Amino acid sequence: MAALVAALVILLAPAVLLAPRAGAATSIFYLDVGASVSVGVQPSVRAPHGQRTHAGYANDLVALEASKGINLRLHEIGCPGESTTTMMTGHDHCYHGTATQLNAAVAYLSAHRDETGLVTIDLGFNDVMPCLRGERYHPACLARHLSLVQSQLAQIIALLRAAAGPHVTFIGVGHYNPFLAAWLHGPRGQAFAAASVGAMSQLNQALQDVYGSFSIPVANVAGAFQPATDQPVDFPPYGRVPADVAHTCAMTWMCQPAPYGPNIHPTDLGYRAIASAIDAVLPTSW
Repeated sequence: MAALVAALVILLAPAVLLAPRAGAATSIFYLDVGASVSVGVQPSVRAPHGQRTHAGYANDLVALEASKGINLRLHEIGCPGESTTTMMTGHDHCYHGTATQLNAAVAYLSAHRDETGLVTIDLGFNDVMPCLRGERYHPACLARHLSLVQSQLAQIIALLRAAAGPHVTFIGVGHYNPFLAAWLHGPRGQAFAAASVGAMSQLNQALQDVYGSFSIPVANVAGAFQPATDQPVDFPPYGRVPADVAHTCAMTWMCQPAPYGPNIHPTDLGYRAIASAIDAVLPTSW
């Protein structure tokens, strides 16, 4: 495990820990929209279910772009547990009464309409999570929820695009698969892990279809979390395990004992991987 994490740190660190370039930085607003991963949630002893941190992918992306002379002015409005439904209607942990994250995003974009900006949209996972609870996969449930995600995400994007000015770049954020960690739980867990691969692929394809209909690029987060090889690797104390399972354990809290795990959120390493995936689809010039 330690060797795997060290190797991944070496792989990802150069993309984030570059020395700043000389000269005046280009200043761009960065509106970060989404659920818990969008605000860097990670577990702690006092908050085993997770709490917001300043070590999420948005923070990593700010540091990464700063190394290129680009000053991203981060504005996070995401809410843990947010789905496409609560994004539109509220009734979540963060927005009350008639307030919604969607209204907050529209208001922010309207107020900055003449500026150059970046918007990342990180939604969809919480919509389908009920279909993958308790290491059980429900295909009919997934089909229903994916249909709703596609419809509502399209409405959300349309409203955000209408509020944004002509110099705003939108990026969709795909999703990694934390359920691969179930492979470590024996035959039943391995069957569920295998089924989750197809389920998460369907989610990412649905998101790709919606974002693509608006010509919005999508950060390949699933690819950033997957190894280049599917060969088994040594993973003490479990012995030889599939490489994608080992990577999931290193890049999320799913394989950690209580109080830190199992927890679906990324580790620092996982958040850096997401930031790198977003950076890979950003414009080459602003």
